[in-house]
Amino acid sequence: MTAPGANLKGAALGLAAMAAYATHDAAIKLLGAGLSPFQLIFFVALLSMPVVAAVALARGGGSLRPRHPGWVALRTCAGTVNVLGAVLAFSTLPLAQVYAILFAMPLLITLMAVPLLSERVGPHRWAAIAVGLVGVLIVLRPGQAPLSAGHLGALVAAAGGSLAAVIARRLAGREATQVLVVWPILLNLAVTAVALPWVYRPMGAGELGLAGLIALFGMAGAALSVLAYRAGQAAVVAPMQYSQILWAVLYGWLLFDETPDRPTAVGLAVIVASGLYILWRESRGASSTRPVLESDRAGDALPSPRPSPIARLLRR
Repeated sequence: MTAPGANLKGAALGLAAMAAYATHDAAIKLLGAGLSPFQLIFFVALLSMPVVAAVALARGGGSLRPRHPGWVALRTCAGTVNVLGAVLAFSTLPLAQVYAILFAMPLLITLMAVPLLSERVGPHRWAAIAVGLVGVLIVLRPGQAPLSAGHLGALVAAAGGSLAAVIARRLAGREATQVLVVWPILLNLAVTAVALPWVYRPMGAGELGLAGLIALFGMAGAALSVLAYRAGQAAVVAPMQYSQILWAVLYGWLLFDETPDRPTAVGLAVIVASGLYILWRESRGASSTRPVLESDRAGDALPSPRPSPIARLLRR
C-alpha cells in the first residue's frame, strides 16, 4: 500500500506537471496566433531533439528499432494527429473551451480499451461515458454556435491522445522508452517539414525563444507526470489533470482577455464529474479492469489482455 506521504508527493508532482503543461499550452496559443501549426510544431520538435538526445545518451542510448512495429507505428501516428489537432485548437479557441473538450479523454480511453485491449466496461462506466459525452455536446453546442476548425482540432486531439495512451499502456514494459519518445518526434518533424515550404515565414528571436519554451515545458510536464505516477497511487494523481482548468482561466484572463461562457462552464462541470466518477469507482475496486487508472509508468508491465481482433492484426 502506498504511504500517505508518497500520495501527497505524487499529488504535488501531478499538480506541477499540469502547471507545466498549461504553461506549454498558453505559449502555443501565443505563438500560434501568428504562425501556421505546421511551422510551430516543426520548430518545437526540432528544438526538443537536443534534449531528447542528451537524455538518451545519459541513459546509455539504445536502439530505436521497435519490438512491436505495428503498435508503435499506430501510436506514433496517433501522437502526431494529437499534436496537430491540439496546436490548431489552442491557436484558435479559448483555453478553457479546449480543455473542456480534451478532458473527455478518460472517457474515450475507456471506450477504446474495449476493442484494443478487450477490457470489459460495466453499466456504471457506460453511464458515466454517456454523461461525459453529453457534457462535450454542451460545450460544442451543435446547431446553436458555429463549429470551427479549432473545435474539430480539439476533438481530433482528444481522439488521437486517447488512442496513443491506450497503446502506451499496452506496450508498457514491452517497448523501450526511447522508442516511444523519439519516434513521435521524428514523425512530427517529417510531416511538418513536408508542409513547411508552403507555410514558412521568418521568425524573430522572441518567437524562436517561445518555441524553445514550449519544448522545455512539454518535456518538463512529461517528466513530472512520470515522477508523479511513480510516487503516488494513480487514483490520487490522475484527478490532478483537472487543475489545468484553473491555469486555463488564469492564463486566459491575463494573456488573452478570455472568460469561460456559461455553456463551457456547465459542459466542463459535467465532463469532470463523469471522469471523477469513473476514477472513484475504480479506486474502490468496483470494476474488474481499470482502463483509466492503469499506470503508464515506464517499466511497469501490464497484465497481458486477451487479444482482440485489432491486436491480432497489429501483433508482430
